[in-house]
Amino acid sequence: MATATSQAQELITCELCAKHIQQFCNNCQVGLCEDCINKHVKSLKSMKHDIVPFTKRTVQLVFPQCTSHSHQRCEAHCQQCDVPVCIKCLTGQHKGHVFEDMDKIIAMKREKIKQETGQVEGIILKTTMQDVDTENKISQSMAHYEDLKKKTRDNRNQWHLEVDKIFNKMESLIQSLRDHHITILQLCQSKLRNQNSSMIPTFQKNKEILKSNKVSDVNNYQSKLRKYRNIPQIPDLPLPSLHTNTVQGRELSIELGEYKATLTQKSLSSLTDEVSFLTAKELLEEAKVIANIPTNVKKLQRVAYVGSDKAWVNENKIITCVDIYGVVQDTVTSTCRKVPNDITVTREGELIYSNYSHRTVNIVRDGKTETLITTPRGWRPERLCCTRSGDILISMYTTGGSHYKIFRYQGQKVTREIDKDEHGNPIYQGGKDPVFVVENNNGDIVASDLNARAVVVVDRTGKVRFRYNDKPPDGKELFAPGQIVTDSMGHIIVPDQFNNCLHILDQNGQFLRCVDNCGLGLPSGLSVDSEGRLWVGLYNSREVKVIEYMK
Repeated sequence: MATATSQAQELITCELCAKHIQQFCNNCQVGLCEDCINKHVKSLKSMKHDIVPFTKRTVQLVFPQCTSHSHQRCEAHCQQCDVPVCIKCLTGQHKGHVFEDMDKIIAMKREKIKQETGQVEGIILKTTMQDVDTENKISQSMAHYEDLKKKTRDNRNQWHLEVDKIFNKMESLIQSLRDHHITILQLCQSKLRNQNSSMIPTFQKNKEILKSNKVSDVNNYQSKLRKYRNIPQIPDLPLPSLHTNTVQGRELSIELGEYKATLTQKSLSSLTDEVSFLTAKELLEEAKVIANIPTNVKKLQRVAYVGSDKAWVNENKIITCVDIYGVVQDTVTSTCRKVPNDITVTREGELIYSNYSHRTVNIVRDGKTETLITTPRGWRPERLCCTRSGDILISMYTTGGSHYKIFRYQGQKVTREIDKDEHGNPIYQGGKDPVFVVENNNGDIVASDLNARAVVVVDRTGKVRFRYNDKPPDGKELFAPGQIVTDSMGHIIVPDQFNNCLHILDQNGQFLRCVDNCGLGLPSGLSVDSEGRLWVGLYNSREVKVIEYMK
């Protein structure tokens, strides 16, 4: 207590000077030092003073001084005049007036102030809580509207992607129809020219016979007119028409042959139907080789058809484009240390390749290499597939090849990862060999897993549909799948490297045919062109065989 008292005395100074207080006047409610006690009493001679030590002070009301009588305090209140009064006022100018003790008035007013203070405190508490609530609502509203803006931007991008998909498909279909149309006409033209070439010698020989006087020349003449009368007919192929319809603000539609796409204001077509040839095709009873393309590429591993009877092939850092006659059309030097893990082409015909050491997928534009995708840390890109929608599928492995996963990229964004089945088990087996990947017409992701010696097919959601690992009917070695493709009819074609053949499956994994009559020694690369022909790269013979297997 002594310490607390001394601290209080240090904090409070005398009313008349700056010294520390020791005494207190209870009547006047002022603190005084020893030197100022007399000054205080003399200044208010007419008033009673109760001087006590500061520690024994009594806190009480301090009445105001009377404005009419010096040295008097107003301890009452005149009700009639509504002013405070002293004892002299009551016997003077306020004589006979009704008055009330100031103590009672102050007590009543204190109670009223206390009540109002409690009410104000309640209002402050309520408004504070409402302020906090309002602040929260402001934050929530701002977040909500920012989310709406983000969703709007995302939807804008998504709508643009859908429109791009429509017209990418349209351009792809037009290219397919064009190639199909021109190929048929060129084939007819080739037959006409070949027939003309074979008839000209006969025509000239006949003219010589007519001029000859030798009986034997005329007598030995054999007519070829019947053969030549069978002139190849020029097919009257219908040219497709493009039809569009625009209802402003309601519907957009475009139609080419059997393919139609529609955008409405209420819903956006998902366009899940893939572009395919307008006429169905059937498998030939026996596949046939229509071209043998020399490449001079040692240990030929990858083939990627690029259009116009040309394909990219590679074995080292150099990627070479050759046509169907074996003529080099272009070369690209990759940024890889040794060899790209895979090559393929986009829907626009641009070359892309994977660089596992840099963890990148690169694209070649106007002869220059650009980084298209950088894979996540710890994952190295292996095999590639450009889908009909413009997405890119990449099979990746962890360092050491202990784990494989297929990533789907839309631009530079990963939209799906496929690595585990519904039971949490790995879909693809780890190991030293790659996992090839391709997308089928129905949206299935088809992979050839050489480590597991199986073809594994999952649906759009990543759920395993089936596995295929049978060797061919006459196969002696275990099934060894390599680079895999699908065609316009949804067939799955996979090379069996050790049995030197191709397996053809339907989209449900049913074995249909084995192509084993085309001299396929260690088939490694595989691609399919716009006519449905297979371009098969042979590892040892440095050649690409173009094979027709559908009619």
